[in-house]
Amino acid sequence: MRIRPLALLAAPLLAGACAPPPAVVAPAPVPAPRMETVTVLASAPAQAAGFAPGLRATLDSIARAALADSAAPAIAMAVGRHGRLVHLAGYGAVDWAAGSSAVTDSTLFDLASVTKVVATTTAAMILEEEGRLDIDRTVASYLPELTDSAKQAITVRMLLTHRGGLESFAPLFREFRGREQYLRQINLRPLRSVPGTQTVYSDWDLILMQLVIERITGQPLDEFVRDRVFAPLGMRETGFRPALPRDRIAATERDSARGGLIWGEVHDPNAWAMGGVAGHAGLFGSARDLAVFAQMLLNGGEYGGVRILRPQTIARWTAQQGPGSSRALGWDTPSGESSGGHFFSPRSFGHTGYTGTSIWMDPERGLFVVLLTTRVNPTSANQKQAPLRRAVADAVQSAIVDAPLIDWEARRKAAEPAPQP
Repeated sequence: MRIRPLALLAAPLLAGACAPPPAVVAPAPVPAPRMETVTVLASAPAQAAGFAPGLRATLDSIARAALADSAAPAIAMAVGRHGRLVHLAGYGAVDWAAGSSAVTDSTLFDLASVTKVVATTTAAMILEEEGRLDIDRTVASYLPELTDSAKQAITVRMLLTHRGGLESFAPLFREFRGREQYLRQINLRPLRSVPGTQTVYSDWDLILMQLVIERITGQPLDEFVRDRVFAPLGMRETGFRPALPRDRIAATERDSARGGLIWGEVHDPNAWAMGGVAGHAGLFGSARDLAVFAQMLLNGGEYGGVRILRPQTIARWTAQQGPGSSRALGWDTPSGESSGGHFFSPRSFGHTGYTGTSIWMDPERGLFVVLLTTRVNPTSANQKQAPLRRAVADAVQSAIVDAPLIDWEARRKAAEPAPQP
C-alpha cells in the first residue's frame, strides 16, 4: 500500500531523570537515556535511520504470513527511529467477510488496555506536573465513596503499579452500568491481597485512576485527553466511542450476548457497561496516530512545537518502580518473554492490549514499534498475537546496523535465580 508522509518531529530524547517523590516502595534509580539531536524529516528510507535496507520487505512478509495463518484479519504497523518514520502500513481487511474494506494506516483499532497508558496514564502525568495529583496520596482522599476500611491504605501509586491489592477482573457488566455503580461495586468487593504487598494486574486499578482524574478535572476522561493530548498533537483519529463508518474501523469479536460481531464499539465488556469510556479500555486509534504519540514520548514530551509532558516526568514514570515486578507507573517494561521480543533494552517501556494491540518505545535506540491487530476476530481463543508481536519486534531490532544488538531477554533469564529443589 502507499505510505503517506508523516512528519515526526525529533528533539533530544528523554532527559536525565529527576528524583522521584517519596514512595511506599522506593523506586529503582532512573538512568538517564542518551541525549541525541536529530533532524525533522517525513517518511524516510530505512537506511536513513540506521536500518538495513530490507526492513520494510521483512515486515511485509511477517504481516502477510500472519494473515495467511489467520492470526488476525486486520494488521497495521508503524516503526520509527531517530525521528524518521521508516514503516507505516496496513494489511488485510477490517473483517474476514468477503468484500471488507482494506486496512490502511488510518484504520481505527480498538486499543483495549493500551488505553491504560495512552489515555489514563498520560492524563495522570499531566495532572501530577500541574500539582493537582499527588500519587502518594490515598485513593480514598480523592474518592470518599471508597469507604471500605481494607482499601483505605491504597495510594494512587499503588493503582499505577498494580499493587493496590484489587482482584484482576470480575464480570460486573452482567449486572451493573455506569461509573457510580462500578465504583460502588469495587468498594464492596473483597481485596485479593494486602495493598502494597503483591503485583496483580487489575483493570479496577485504572478504572479507579480514571475516576480520580475525573474528580480532579471535573471532566470525563475522554474530554480531558481529547483537549490536552490528542487535539494538540493532531491525533484526529484517536478517541473513545468513534463516530465513523464501519469501513474505517476494524471489527473485533463475535458476541451473541451483544448481538453478534462487535464493530465500532468497545470490545471490553466492563468498558462497554461503563458507557464506552473507561480508564482501562475503550480508546480507539490508528497506527498513524500512535506513531505521533510514541515520537512525542521519545522527544521528551514534545511534538510539532507542542509540549505535552516534561522529559523528567516521562523518564520517571516509565522506569521500573521496584524489585520483583516489571511495572513502571502505568507502563510496563521488558520482562521474561516480553511482547517486545529479545532485544528491547531494559530502559524500554510499552504496553499491550487484549484485542491484539501493542506499543513499545526504546529510548536507548530512539525507536518505537506500534503493532495493531484484531486477533479476537472472530474469537478471543486465538493466541497467535504473542509470537507475531515478538517476531515484529525482533525483526525491527535485528535490522539496526549502526548499534550493537544485545539479547536482553537472554540476560534477564540468566539473571533469574535458580529454581529451588
